[in-house]
Amino acid sequence: MKNNYDIVIIGGGAAGFFTAINTAALDPTLKIAILERGKEVLTKVKVSGGGRCNVTHAQFIPKELSANYPRGEKELLGPFHTFMTGDTITWFDERGVALKIEEDGRMFPTTNSSQTIIDCFISETERLGIEVLKGQAVKQISKTEEGFKVVTASEEFSAKKIVVATGSNPKIWKLLEGLGHSIVPPVPSLFTFNIEDDRIKDLPGIAVDASVHVLSKKNKTLLQSEGPLLITHWGMSGPAILKLSAWGARLLEPTGYTFKIRVNWLQHLPTEEVLENLLALKDQNPKQTLYKYAQFELPKRLWQSLLKASGIPETQIWADISKKQLVKISEELTQSEFQVNGKSTFKEEFVTAGGVELKEVNFKTFESKLHPNLYFAGEVLNIDAITGGFNFQNAWTGGYLVAKAITA
Repeated sequence: MKNNYDIVIIGGGAAGFFTAINTAALDPTLKIAILERGKEVLTKVKVSGGGRCNVTHAQFIPKELSANYPRGEKELLGPFHTFMTGDTITWFDERGVALKIEEDGRMFPTTNSSQTIIDCFISETERLGIEVLKGQAVKQISKTEEGFKVVTASEEFSAKKIVVATGSNPKIWKLLEGLGHSIVPPVPSLFTFNIEDDRIKDLPGIAVDASVHVLSKKNKTLLQSEGPLLITHWGMSGPAILKLSAWGARLLEPTGYTFKIRVNWLQHLPTEEVLENLLALKDQNPKQTLYKYAQFELPKRLWQSLLKASGIPETQIWADISKKQLVKISEELTQSEFQVNGKSTFKEEFVTAGGVELKEVNFKTFESKLHPNLYFAGEVLNIDAITGGFNFQNAWTGGYLVAKAITA
């Protein structure tokens, strides 16, 4: 059985729905279908942000926003001048969904529920007469005189234009290769570091603002990041680590995720300045034991663990400590080295670096340079971001520009 449409959108996720809704809103006469391979649509939206849906990030300058994309920074700069954070807020607001900004800049629906976003999308597709067809795993995409033919396990569809919004789907990438597109092989992009080390073994849940360096075999800095670092049961996480995993996705994969990092637990303080502070503390608190009070606003258990790692006995008082011992403590505070052995996926928000080669896409319209009327939106492209709502913003921006191009 053949189904004829003006537009067929492959992928029932964030990018697919946003493209469909905006296209139908701009031209209500178009016959549009969304094909979803699974039994449910918008599954990633549902689990994003711990079930709250991290819709976007409070970053309102295009250049600053694009700087959060290890892959896609240059390409998204132009599109962000057309549709970015402020436009996203307005778009949802006009549909009765208010967003709020949290302290770290992440933006969520005020309901704190991803279901709010899902309900908004579903009601919009119903209102605009967009057909949402589930259980339609695409097996074949081919060009025809009228446009494209899309074959699924059970049906055949023809469309004048198609939009591929399937995220990181290797089967779809294979079909796009069949159409002549180059695919950058995927590697994981957001992950935490697995570290077994006595210094952090009993400290899960402790978070500090730190700076972290990924080291080469010759102990030179390959990557550097800073921000909240969270100690976990399996090692380290938090924004400081996740930023490194995103920016270092291609660099870290060949190492088999075995490498060294150096942590400055005091973020910006240099070793020499820390030593001066410790010498001052020795003068100020001669009779106190070092273990009694944490210094530099560090959590007490972390301070004590780093003292232990520096070889300081629990009974040691400030008056009796040698300069050599203080040097050791200052180095442990600012230059702790840890061996990373492996990675863990970051919650449900698994993101990969990889996808359709960006040189083959016109970023004014998100249209294929190889095939007119073939468009891409979201993570099917070799675009990915650090955590914090940026991957969704890429989906919204791409979906909006595709809709504008289709209806122009």
